Amino acid sequence: AVVMARVPLSDAENLAVGAFGGIVETCVQMPLITFKICVQDSRALPRSIAGWYRGVFANAASLAPITAAQVAVNGAIERVITNGERGMSDAEQIGCAMAAGAVSSALYSPVDLTVIQQQKMGLGPGGTVAAVVKQGGLAKMWRGTVSCAARESIYTAGYLGLGPVLTNKIKEAQPNLGDFASSVLGASLAGTFAAGVTHPIDTSKTLMQSDLSGSKFTSATHALSETYKTGGIRALYKGGFARTVRICGAFFIVGNIREYAVNYKNANLTADET
Repeated sequence: AVVMARVPLSDAENLAVGAFGGIVETCVQMPLITFKICVQDSRALPRSIAGWYRGVFANAASLAPITAAQVAVNGAIERVITNGERGMSDAEQIGCAMAAGAVSSALYSPVDLTVIQQQKMGLGPGGTVAAVVKQGGLAKMWRGTVSCAARESIYTAGYLGLGPVLTNKIKEAQPNLGDFASSVLGASLAGTFAAGVTHPIDTSKTLMQSDLSGSKFTSATHALSETYKTGGIRALYKGGFARTVRICGAFFIVGNIREYAVNYKNANLTADET
């Protein structure tokens, strides 16, 4: 169904909302990110609080522009589709978010690789990037970008598309639930779906990016097939629970921050007109 048009956020507002949402989400959920990486790469879990949060500043600082880019690109595509004259259909909303996610992988892939290698090397962000570039040149920073694009297109379609769509459907079907409960349920359903679809892709990408030299895995598909051969479907979903919880939380946090910003802007515009 096509919803009524709301005044969309400007590019600057989308960038600010995305950046803020990315920082909040990363800082709240960094232990889940660390747990997921350690389990996927068969690494020992950290033994200190600092270990669980190793890489949080690099991750938050680098994820902020990525989430900002996803939200801003999504907003720009939305304006092209609707010309600001109507709301988007459910399919348009999901497709628009999917395209924004794929575009963002050019930024996200080197960030993921840096965090994975930082956890492995125990270096700071700058030292990690320098070590990676020294080993394989600047292009090595984009190892795993295709699988990252596949993951991010589905992920972004979840928090900017499917999550809001499901939340609205739940509100319509069960108005007594209230906005908060509907939002939690919508984010959880969308997050669980996105995690289930993308986790094998994320596992193969993590293994590929952890193996910088390519001695174990020549590509993400090679990592996927080898992991399945040696450990079956369970191996592809290593760390899946932590990542699913993290994604549901991310969908709720970022989706609600964006929704609040849109509602706040439209409420103020309505107040100004009256």
